[in-house]
Amino acid sequence: MATTNRSKFWKASSLFSIGWVVVLLVLAILVNTTSLKNQEWLRILFGTSALSYMLRASVPLILGALSGILCERSGIVNIGIEGMMLAGAFAAFVAKVATNSWPLTASLFFGVLIALLIGALMGLLHATLSIRFRMDQIISGTIIIILATGFSSYLFNRDAVAEGKFAMIRIPLLADIPVIGPVFFENPPLTYLALILVVVVHVALFYTRWGLRTRAVGEHPRAADTVGINVNRYRYMNTMIGGMLAALAGAFLVLEAVGQFQEGMTAGRGFIALAAMIFGNWNPFGALGASLLFGYTEALQNELLLAGVASIPRQFVSMLPYIVTIIAVSGFVGRVRPPAAEGKVYETEGH
Repeated sequence: MATTNRSKFWKASSLFSIGWVVVLLVLAILVNTTSLKNQEWLRILFGTSALSYMLRASVPLILGALSGILCERSGIVNIGIEGMMLAGAFAAFVAKVATNSWPLTASLFFGVLIALLIGALMGLLHATLSIRFRMDQIISGTIIIILATGFSSYLFNRDAVAEGKFAMIRIPLLADIPVIGPVFFENPPLTYLALILVVVVHVALFYTRWGLRTRAVGEHPRAADTVGINVNRYRYMNTMIGGMLAALAGAFLVLEAVGQFQEGMTAGRGFIALAAMIFGNWNPFGALGASLLFGYTEALQNELLLAGVASIPRQFVSMLPYIVTIIAVSGFVGRVRPPAAEGKVYETEGH
């Protein structure tokens, strides 16, 4: 009975994380197309600039959450998403600087490719430590974060400059839709890719043989092994793909959002992505809604600072995204229902 209640609770939390986005968009349409737009505080909360910033801030969280979903659905805990993001950002920056003389588009996509490669290697490292050497997966993830932070800081050339970043791509007709069009259909390519990947991962997880086997490996590896599924092979594969998605989030920061690399530029986004994954019930669309929620708090922080809200200290406004993350997740401790075999090393019968 308790398990059923928890399942209902987490389905409700996943639906809430999606439903609030719908409510936000409805309010934004009302505010921006009626006389309500004359109210300054409503423009701050629901203006198109806030929504556009929300989407940009959400992209690395969406990709990080998808990374966590793929890893944890197969039974591997991955708190090293933050490190994988940072490694991907640094790899993209180095690749972009090395190819500044190339045509811009080729240079940018080369940076993405190198970031994906580094992410796959980081995922392989995490999987090897967790599966082959049976290291505690929390410790392994922590090592990934420390490794990425240390190497990126040590190797970073502060005089290097990455020239150029991905430009906006406007989708005809769709971009003309009031309010929603400018927010969702006038974006650079990695933003579109992140949204497409939510659909791809959802379909792959719940409507393909690979997804069925991945979920079986994360829920009941012994049963999966009995029917001939190579449990650890799936865990290696999913952790590497997860590493690539996390690194893509880092590449987004360098090649699309900021344009340059900064030490520690991920700024806790990997941990917020984990919170989005949990709040979204390990479901891609739930994680999308949760990521947009956390991205909206960052957008609200930005809008309040731009509006010059003087009655609240700047430092407290800057804390807003992290406070909301803590509040959103802390109330669910003890009620969480992760994949049953998450974090457990699996040994075949032969061992």
